[in-house]
Amino acid sequence: MNVSDIISDAIKYPSSKWSTVILLGVIFIIPIVNFIGVGYLFRILKSTLAGLDELPEFDEVGDMFIDGLKILVVEIVYFIPVWIIAYILGFIVIAMFPATTTYTTSANLSTMIWALVGTYAVLFIVFLIVGLIMIMSITNMAYYDGELGAAFRFSEIMDHIARIGWGKYISTYIVLALIGLVGMIIGVLIGVFTFGIGMILLILIIAPYIWMFAARGIALLFAYSGEPDAVEEAPVE
Repeated sequence: MNVSDIISDAIKYPSSKWSTVILLGVIFIIPIVNFIGVGYLFRILKSTLAGLDELPEFDEVGDMFIDGLKILVVEIVYFIPVWIIAYILGFIVIAMFPATTTYTTSANLSTMIWALVGTYAVLFIVFLIVGLIMIMSITNMAYYDGELGAAFRFSEIMDHIARIGWGKYISTYIVLALIGLVGMIIGVLIGVFTFGIGMILLILIIAPYIWMFAARGIALLFAYSGEPDAVEEAPVE
């Protein structure tokens, strides 16, 4: 399944049930309850990996809430290295440019600016790499029907990314992100010219649609990553 097929399928997928899209949008704006929404996106991953093409039912909200909490745990664990690196880089920059340093010369100011640019560049690269691995780890957890430990089987996750191919994975990720960004921009622009109506559309329809679209796309990429029977053999219900 090539990238264009994945994107085409993922775009059509949420439109099969607009009531679910709107319900998801409402849930996402309610604190704590929004973990149920995250759990539903996880259910889309599991459903897709099980070979189903229909949107899963929005039921058993307790299970979805727990799945949402599991994803939060995975995100916290995976981004610990990012926080550590950010702290180390911040410490280095502070050590290089203490509060007593004056920036009366263009050379000092230029050095500080480049140090900050370099710091943010390193953090962005680390964030991107960790994010890509984390997304696949969550999908691997869905493959094993929500088993939390599956999100931390690093060798298995890296092997699966290798089967997909880093190039295909990154290109699909970029396309999904760009489509999502375009959708968000359209919603904001409509909101600007329609006195807030577009913001309602953005929150209740566009944003949840994009999340469902992305979940479907990532799951399809995982399922068709060089294993012809990956969907049929996925150990999910």
